[in-house]
Amino acid sequence: MIEEAALSTNDGDTSLQDGSLAKILDFFGVSWCRLAVSALLADNDTRSLPGVRLLCSSDVFSELIANVQQNPSRLQQWRQRVHSVFVYAGDDTGAFARAVKLLGRNGTFNDGESYTGRILIAKDFSEFCGVMAGVSIDGDAVNIGSNFVPTDRNSSNEIMSTKDGTVFWKIEYENVPVFMCGAKSIVDMDCELADGIFDVRNHLVQAVPIVLYIRWAFANTSWVAPEHNACLIIDDPLLKPTYGFVEFRELLFLMRRYKFSTNIAFIPWNWRRSAPQVAQLFRENPDYFSVSVHGCAHTRGEFGDDSSERLYGKTKQALKQMEWHESATGISHDHVMVFPQGVFSEMAMTVLKRTRLIAAVNNDTISSDSIPPSITIADVWDIAIMSYYNFPLFTRRYPWQGIENFAFDSLLGKPVLIVIHHDFCRGHCAQLVDFVEKLNGLARPLSWRSLGEAVRRSCRQQVLSADLVQVEMYASELRLENRLERPRQFLVKKRECDPESIKEVRVRNQQLLWERAGAGIQFALEIGGRESVVIQIRYHRLSDEEAITESLTCRARTMIRRYLCELRDNYLHKLSPSSDGKSR
Repeated sequence: MIEEAALSTNDGDTSLQDGSLAKILDFFGVSWCRLAVSALLADNDTRSLPGVRLLCSSDVFSELIANVQQNPSRLQQWRQRVHSVFVYAGDDTGAFARAVKLLGRNGTFNDGESYTGRILIAKDFSEFCGVMAGVSIDGDAVNIGSNFVPTDRNSSNEIMSTKDGTVFWKIEYENVPVFMCGAKSIVDMDCELADGIFDVRNHLVQAVPIVLYIRWAFANTSWVAPEHNACLIIDDPLLKPTYGFVEFRELLFLMRRYKFSTNIAFIPWNWRRSAPQVAQLFRENPDYFSVSVHGCAHTRGEFGDDSSERLYGKTKQALKQMEWHESATGISHDHVMVFPQGVFSEMAMTVLKRTRLIAAVNNDTISSDSIPPSITIADVWDIAIMSYYNFPLFTRRYPWQGIENFAFDSLLGKPVLIVIHHDFCRGHCAQLVDFVEKLNGLARPLSWRSLGEAVRRSCRQQVLSADLVQVEMYASELRLENRLERPRQFLVKKRECDPESIKEVRVRNQQLLWERAGAGIQFALEIGGRESVVIQIRYHRLSDEEAITESLTCRARTMIRRYLCELRDNYLHKLSPSSDGKSR
């Protein structure tokens, strides 16, 4: 199927915003070309294929529509060649107003105003808006660009609106849907994020409309995630019947009733302290409870070190203690690292990659190094951040960051990972249940899984033909499913800066042949109809001689710290007012 994008420009003229559109199209794997207005509907044009999707500024679009309206022959070409159009306001509000008028709409514009209030994404446009349908955002001085107030306001055409007007809406012009966006600019994928976090509330009109349009217009050919997974992560708790405000039997009851899953970021140092009755709950309910690796001893900044020897020693000790915990309790653990206090170094990611761990999960995305790698919008929009030695860093968020951010993550194809601390469960988990119900109320359902499965199933796919699917792999394990009844070929790619470190690629207990390709590796396999396989990439391990173990003094300090933290969580926090659930 042809789903071609055309960046329509004035003759020989391109803008910064055209460049931003091109970067977004590249990010989603959309094929595009530049096409001048004069050539777009020319009788002898051979480049414009049927079904072209136009993306342009309002001044380009107003010229195009004027051309169509002045030449009847062009009207037929418009109907035959153009699938849809995405128009952004740009700097010329006058051109935006002219374009709207040419389309038969009248009204007034509030230009360049920042808006404080609720912005609603239409619930009735679920096919177009996907998971974002029905989401409302409480904007705090959001730059909404040109806010159009139509004379005959028709909410059925409004995709994103305020109480005063609309900032993104749809108009049918000669049977072609035209999507008008009031944004003066389009989000730049190369923009560096100072704090490494993308908050959609700060880029609402510049980011959401264009992503919604691309997801709709190129649904069959762009990169997409095969499923939308979710997991709640609670940092630190001991597996005791009650830890702070977490009561595990109550939590299990709530998970069953409200349909969600919970991962405990477990501190390996506590490996011998789990209660038998809680261990039984975990063993008997693997669909609801899971355990991941939360540092080693959870000392401050323990994975912010720059020494590979010390980092490998901590990682090796942590994994050994998790094995001891599994032997003692029967609770298997996900091979996923959650960094204590969110602190990690680039060297830590390098070391973790050479162990049995398949990925890391974190709130913070910028390393503790004195000169950390820059993190861009493109990095955090990706399924996982691959900037650290190509070891995947999956992002998670606090509930206070808003449903809209989780919905946007899901729209991008990222797993929805929520982090809380035990104190978010006060009041018998009332605020937790409220938040989970909002997540489960999104227009596209989430699949709640263990953290390991959510990570393992996270990838993006692109259909190349009826029999061939291209897949990008992130974690060093990937669960890949063929949902068709017949066998299908899969071409799997993974970014890899050090192919020499790969020991083997395995599936079905057999080695796969792989080859270098561009900035990574690739391999092909056939999966039978309705079959699911797990692909494993194994790396050469570091030498045990490189590990440095902690001294007896450090171990004593760790023990004191751990008991003081438990005193705080189990007693002091119960005397304090409620908090937002941020981990410490």
